Amino acid sequence: MAFRGGAKRSLGSFLCNRVLNTSYSSSSTCTVSADANGRGFSTWVSSRRSSFAQATEIPTSIPLKFANTQCGSALFLRRFSVGTSSSSSSDQMSLIKQLRERTSAPIKDVKAALIDSNWDIEAAQKELRRRGKVLASKKSSRMAAEGLLALVQNESKAAVIELNCETDFVARNDIFQHLALALAKQALLVESSSQLVSGVFHVPSEDLEDLKLNLEHPKVSGETTVQNAITEVAAVMGENVKLRRGIVMSTNSHGVLSTYLHTSPQPGLGRIAGILSLSVEDKNSQLDAIQRVGSQLAMHVVAAKPLFLTKELVSSDALESEREILKSQAESTGKSQMAIDKIVEGRLRKYYEEVVLMEQKFIMDDTLTVKKLLENLSTEVGSPVKIESFFRMEVGEGIQRLEASSASENLAQAI
Repeated sequence: MAFRGGAKRSLGSFLCNRVLNTSYSSSSTCTVSADANGRGFSTWVSSRRSSFAQATEIPTSIPLKFANTQCGSALFLRRFSVGTSSSSSSDQMSLIKQLRERTSAPIKDVKAALIDSNWDIEAAQKELRRRGKVLASKKSSRMAAEGLLALVQNESKAAVIELNCETDFVARNDIFQHLALALAKQALLVESSSQLVSGVFHVPSEDLEDLKLNLEHPKVSGETTVQNAITEVAAVMGENVKLRRGIVMSTNSHGVLSTYLHTSPQPGLGRIAGILSLSVEDKNSQLDAIQRVGSQLAMHVVAAKPLFLTKELVSSDALESEREILKSQAESTGKSQMAIDKIVEGRLRKYYEEVVLMEQKFIMDDTLTVKKLLENLSTEVGSPVKIESFFRMEVGEGIQRLEASSASENLAQAI
């Protein structure tokens, strides 16, 4: 019996030594204490894994007479469970959720920033902004042909800016939309420093970049420069965000500004904008009628896409180019030169009806031209009414053509 008991103890000692030596070696310590009921309490401390960083006490069923034996330690190992406490896990998930709500950054980036910042949410937020700005600078060369137009106006001026991004998904984001409206409000405050053309000021994006901008969105707030605000939103969105252009239209004291936005997700935003300035000689005329027709004409500008206000304003280059195209088409019919000239002149009249606002048929009543509509309005209000200027802007227009042209040039240079 003594031999058998000794064999059991030797085998237990052997197994315990193998477990302790191969798994935790000398970097771990185990101690045993007793309570009033004669039960052993084992305390295990390890420096090899972060989940063992704190000492954990687990009640065991080892009688005190075996408390100091290696076999007792082996029984303890079988009962010991490894893992992060549920309270610690819930705290981390709460921090991830809070930082996600603050920044709208991807969850994997949020978690990585928190881990790198030792779960300090303020430090993690700064780290996310730093990483985002680095990524934004790397993405600045990518084509951004989507986005929104933002329009704001007061009694005498209206401003429109185009803010571009890479996808319409980002264009629907409320942070992007908030930035677009803030930029339009800033553009409205810019005084004319460029040439005045029919009441329209073109505002280069470079003129706005260094201006102060106050953002009031819960996730992007505070005073900064326009350029820094764009960079920060690009970092949050994970796309190239670019302020492409802006225009400001002004009118005189007898004028009325009318605007229209097409495909508008909320007031002041859209994908196509039409702005039109009407003037009336008698400032006591019926402004309601003028505003009504002005709104209809702003919608007409968006739908009909006029390029010029009157025939006299059609550029000679555009006219000659169109004439050459029409002449080439007419010559292919094999008719006489006199007949060809008549065909060209007839088609030029059609060209004027397509690109000249005053010659276009009114979209809401094609029995009227815009010129005739204004004549009827002048009769209604008892004073001459005329269009001072108009402007049409569409998101992304010309960008793809410019990108294709640049790609062709690069290819030619490579060859």
